[in-house]
Amino acid sequence: MSAESTAGTRRGGKGRRRREREKRHRGWKVVAWTAAGIVVLGGTGAGFVYFKLNGNIESVDIDQALGTDRPEKADDGSENILVLGSDTRADGNQDLGGGSDDGTARSDTAMIVHVHEGHKKASVVSIPRDTLVDRPACTDADGGDHPAARGVMFNSAYATGGAACAVKTVESLSDLRMDHYLEVDFTGFRKLVDELGGVEVTTTEAIKDPDSHLDLPAGTHRLDGEQALGLVRTRHGVGDGSDLGRIQLQQAFVKALVRQVKEVGVFTSPKKLYDLADSATKAVTTDSGLGSVNSLMSFANGLKGIGPADLNMVTLPVVYDPANANRVLIDRTKVQQVWDALGNDRPIPATATEGTATGEAKDVVSGS
Repeated sequence: MSAESTAGTRRGGKGRRRREREKRHRGWKVVAWTAAGIVVLGGTGAGFVYFKLNGNIESVDIDQALGTDRPEKADDGSENILVLGSDTRADGNQDLGGGSDDGTARSDTAMIVHVHEGHKKASVVSIPRDTLVDRPACTDADGGDHPAARGVMFNSAYATGGAACAVKTVESLSDLRMDHYLEVDFTGFRKLVDELGGVEVTTTEAIKDPDSHLDLPAGTHRLDGEQALGLVRTRHGVGDGSDLGRIQLQQAFVKALVRQVKEVGVFTSPKKLYDLADSATKAVTTDSGLGSVNSLMSFANGLKGIGPADLNMVTLPVVYDPANANRVLIDRTKVQQVWDALGNDRPIPATATEGTATGEAKDVVSGS
């Protein structure tokens, strides 16, 4: 590995302990305000609806697990949200996501969402799951300790110590405080898309991937929940077959999904509004700071001015590992431009991603 890339290996920690209420295992995760933005619709309901929705939300106390040895919170009104996913196949998710249930869960998708001061724009940085990183020592949500490890895949942090370990790893890499954390599982993602009436996208070429149960000819499609899940999970059906190509598809879909969420206001049926809010609160897992309907609604209200055109979405600057084509290494010089931009609440410069590895799937999918 080069001097500008993460290097070295060491024994990783034990497998992740499962929390008591882990009935809904984690799947592909939607960008922060996608679920939260729908939750705000629940505010039209009566008091008993609030208690019903409040009981749906599962939360994780990240702050207690990580303690005080963390980057300082920004004082300029900006916020960072870590949105994570896992490749678990347990509890029915195998039927939706494909693959086998080996009893583990890794972060299948990871996005840092930086909401700029004024909450009118956001920068989103996707972290490839195959990135080799140095993971710090972690304490998981159950109090279990896991030693540090060098040169391990990024997605192993979640497998090792759950959400808290993933957050600590991101904070160690970036020196940025993650103010919030959000998840949505396979089933929840599918239901959200279905409750929204589907999401419209246009594909410039056919995408066919039996592994993700996806078969789309070129053209415009209104994807239902299962098709949408297939699209954001496919990697062999388009581009170079890498995780980087899948990230490009996910970023395009997120913009289409945000557009659809912003159009939900046209609905006038109280039942439709309730069904959306019910699905969203059942699907989402948050940090404890967002673990109530009131908190989630307040958070969502602060993001409602952000539309697809206000999102700058990039992939963490990486290069392919010359020792293993299935792994990528952080380009430390370029990635520092990303961290500096977010830390100073500035747009990410185009130079930060010039000449870095891509998945060759850009512009294959766009929002209609």
